[in-house]
Amino acid sequence: MQFQNIKEKILIIDFGSQVTKLIARRVRDLGVYSEIITPKDIKQFRNFEKVKGIILSGGPSTVTKDKHQSVPKNIFSKKIPILGICYGHQLIAKIYGGKIRSSKKRREFGRAIIIKKNNSLLTKNFFNSKKNVWMSHEDAVVKLPKNFRAIAYTQSSKLTIIENRKENIYGVQFHPEVTHTENGKLIFKNFLFLICKIKKKWNVSSQKIRLIQDIKQKVGNHKVICALSGGVDSSVAALLIHKAIKKNLICIMVDTGLMRKDEFKYTFKIFKNKYNFNIKLINASHLFLRKLKNISNPEKKRKIIGALFIKIFERESKKIKNIKFLAQGTLYPDIIESRSSTGSKTSKIKSHHNVGGLPKKMNLKLVEPLKEFFKDEVRVLGNSLGLTRNISYKHPFPGPGLGIRIIGNITSEKIKILQEADYIYINELKNSGLYKKIWQAYAALLPIKTVGVMGDSRTYEYTCLLRAVTSEDGMTADYFNFPKTFLDKISNKIVNNVKGINRVLYDISSKPPSTIELE
Repeated sequence: MQFQNIKEKILIIDFGSQVTKLIARRVRDLGVYSEIITPKDIKQFRNFEKVKGIILSGGPSTVTKDKHQSVPKNIFSKKIPILGICYGHQLIAKIYGGKIRSSKKRREFGRAIIIKKNNSLLTKNFFNSKKNVWMSHEDAVVKLPKNFRAIAYTQSSKLTIIENRKENIYGVQFHPEVTHTENGKLIFKNFLFLICKIKKKWNVSSQKIRLIQDIKQKVGNHKVICALSGGVDSSVAALLIHKAIKKNLICIMVDTGLMRKDEFKYTFKIFKNKYNFNIKLINASHLFLRKLKNISNPEKKRKIIGALFIKIFERESKKIKNIKFLAQGTLYPDIIESRSSTGSKTSKIKSHHNVGGLPKKMNLKLVEPLKEFFKDEVRVLGNSLGLTRNISYKHPFPGPGLGIRIIGNITSEKIKILQEADYIYINELKNSGLYKKIWQAYAALLPIKTVGVMGDSRTYEYTCLLRAVTSEDGMTADYFNFPKTFLDKISNKIVNNVKGINRVLYDISSKPPSTIELE
């Protein structure tokens, strides 16, 4: 999974941190290609001449135990600059003879004030005497390794930043990759350009020609099928493949009846008329509704929707002769998340896929043109391919669709009510210029009916919950702080225009402790 025309790269060794992906994104945002590998991968890695820097991530392990995750010591002798973050920082100290201790007195979680002690290339322009950084550790380096010096400290961690300038090895106890660290991107910028001396050569838009050529070379004159949902990932993957092989791409669109109002028709029209796709349209909404009857458990809903989608997709694909390849909109985070930091293999067709994982028994070769890209990069790629912005900037939408936004039993009446409420909400966000400021927004229907008064009549109708969050990656999120005037307006509009709803709530919980979706 390496770019053929990328001569220089930064390797990120993942020790299991939940935010390792953010390190890779920060590096790529700065115009440098980054690749995440596991500690097991690095033991087998041979192509070091293209590696201009190595970053050791954080993780849940502790170096205070005899058995802990590590890296081959010979990578420190290759004269490649190394930056350790959190666990990586402690591992560097351990390897070079420092001491690390676990203590409740030394643990730091959340924001901490970091204070400069010495100058360093790593922290050039980073300090304004004091700065807030984001910590998440219970272990701390308590004795400086040989030939290292202290660069900065906090009240609880006296060796928060350390360096061995001669060998170009650096460690930071905090997480510069998270947005909570003030100007954390500057740490990566200094590491890349002042220490690694790597050049900016990574540009997403310029990759489309290479990707199209790769698809042509891999597929040849064979046919490819693709499950097209109209989401960003499947749309960009399909557009890339279509540009490479034209009518040899057959897209299958399965209408589950659980999409947003008019969205399925809009997507079909765009790809059929504007992009001239070869699309097979399957209306299976009645099947999904029948299978979901009286099902309220969210996991059962997901499994039923995923399994039925696969069954229909598989049935329809068998009607098409001479298919050799299956296209998926797999992204780089999907690849990362499907393997552990200990190096377990990525499954061939992943169960985390939007539609629940397409079956191995189809015996088709995979085409995954987006497997090297992050979500925001896919949006940029889509724009460079001419994908309509109504799709390329669409908010994330779950594979099970409205099935997990109708809490409790699903009925055709509830689907129609929710589609109308969601339609009003999303359009109002767009009309108010708020849609692009929000990572994800949706309306949900709660299994609660309450008394209301409309005119002189008593009503007993459903409660609609609105959700809108800001995020960079969906891993952490905070609720969007709407002006009161917007909430007043949208509540009034939904209640007045959607028969079946007489109460509107706004969800102000963050992730964590909540999740973005309700189910």
